Amino acid sequence: MTNQPIADKLRPNSFDDIAGQAHLISKNGVIRKMVDAKRITNMIFFGPPGTGKTTVANIIAKNSGMELYRLNATTASLSDIKDVISQSSSIFSTNGILLYLDEIQYFNKKQQQSLLEYIEDGRVTLIASTTENPYFYIYDALLSRCSVFEFKRVDAKEIVPLLVRAVDAMNEECSTTKTCEAGALEYLASCAGGDVRHALTLLEGAFFASDDVISVEIAKGFIPSVSAGAFDRNDDAHYNLLSGLQKSIRGSDPDAAVFYLAKLLEGGDIISACRRLQVIASEDIGLAYPQAAQITYALCCSARELGLPEAKIPLANCAVMLATAPKSNTAYTAIHKATDDIHAGKGNTIPLHLQAPLFKGYKYPHDYPYDWVDQQYLPNDIKNAKYYTYGDNKNEQAAKAYWDAVKKK
Repeated sequence: MTNQPIADKLRPNSFDDIAGQAHLISKNGVIRKMVDAKRITNMIFFGPPGTGKTTVANIIAKNSGMELYRLNATTASLSDIKDVISQSSSIFSTNGILLYLDEIQYFNKKQQQSLLEYIEDGRVTLIASTTENPYFYIYDALLSRCSVFEFKRVDAKEIVPLLVRAVDAMNEECSTTKTCEAGALEYLASCAGGDVRHALTLLEGAFFASDDVISVEIAKGFIPSVSAGAFDRNDDAHYNLLSGLQKSIRGSDPDAAVFYLAKLLEGGDIISACRRLQVIASEDIGLAYPQAAQITYALCCSARELGLPEAKIPLANCAVMLATAPKSNTAYTAIHKATDDIHAGKGNTIPLHLQAPLFKGYKYPHDYPYDWVDQQYLPNDIKNAKYYTYGDNKNEQAAKAYWDAVKKK
């Protein structure tokens, strides 16, 4: 018996043994078709941890006949890359070098550029992996020379068969006959957040903490309350939760809104939830219910003062209130239209009668009936621009009716 993690012991040797990623490695998957055709291009794999990026690279190398070299960008340097490249001139019995570069986002621009000449002349075929969005962290020159493939979180149903195999393997290694309580493996798989390696790690702990039966209760002992599915406030999954929250509120779905809010709060992140709710109040509810911004601010202040778990209560009130409120983005749209004109170089000269100190010709609205008088406010080149359009909600239509009446009189 060794201390090698079960996830490494059970690392698949063929595409058929990998859980998930059918869009890439099934019989009709694009990566598998390339491997079958014996034509391997430079690739970038991106996606969450534990979704098979390294495993797929290993299988590609095995089936291509190339010599596989591995580097991790968190510790590798330019000299490490050059050492790998130097091997290309001494390899005659293979089809070249396959360089697997993990966490490529940690390479700076110069380091990434150093790869270009080697992949362009074919001395090296590059497979780079990252947990970050490659379009934010990898330079365009390198991106343009690679095919980009997304690895997705693995569904719990696809993880369970691997856990069954893992139990059998550990029983064989330890000469035991441990069994699993109904629902225990499903529970572990569901708590792994789509990370196969994490699911196997959880199972390994539960296996050795159990006597004869791996129970749901034992499994729960390995799941912290903030697990909630690979939560990291700096990664794409976190921003996807915030996006899901805003789009659900914008779509007036209170059930989805409280779900995404709960996911954020289970990760312990009050600050991001409060910030996004305050944005939503002004961007998506806006002038249809102007009091929403004030109420949201009060509820968010209450949540920050209370802390978790009690903070869930005012924030749930806020999410449901915003989701069920009337919606308007007219002010949001107006400011963006005005900003576009500014970026286009328009409206640089403010009319003289508006400049300070007051020039002759300015009409003081409060000297006129209903505190309004017709005069030009926008610069001459955009004097007829229309940025704001009244929304069709009750509040804005009431304001429109008022000003229509005033301006007619």
